[in-house]
Amino acid sequence: MARLSIRVDLGEGAAFGPGKAKLLELLDREGSIRRAAAAMDMSYRRAWLLIHDVEAAIGAPVIAAATGGPGGGGARLTKLGRTLVMRYRTIERRAAKAAARELRSLAHMTKGNTA
Repeated sequence: MARLSIRVDLGEGAAFGPGKAKLLELLDREGSIRRAAAAMDMSYRRAWLLIHDVEAAIGAPVIAAATGGPGGGGARLTKLGRTLVMRYRTIERRAAKAAARELRSLAHMTKGNTA
């Protein structure tokens, strides 16, 4: 099956794509950078660096982190972070819809159908 993968270039060396979107969605669902990283089988450091890259490109926080302690800690997306993910997912859906016919054609080609 052919599928479309979208990466949005945000500026000099900065991009936002399916991996960063999934990381932010998991972070918001899990309430923790560490748990989101584990769900993606990546290190906490790698997850933190990816989040930092996004924030540097956007120029504002996309997560709000609380310090650990007796009540725990955690992290959630900011309003800006949720908007970023929502807009990215909208771009994905619209692009996939626009390219559906061509994706079906490519899928047929990969099955050995050269019609």
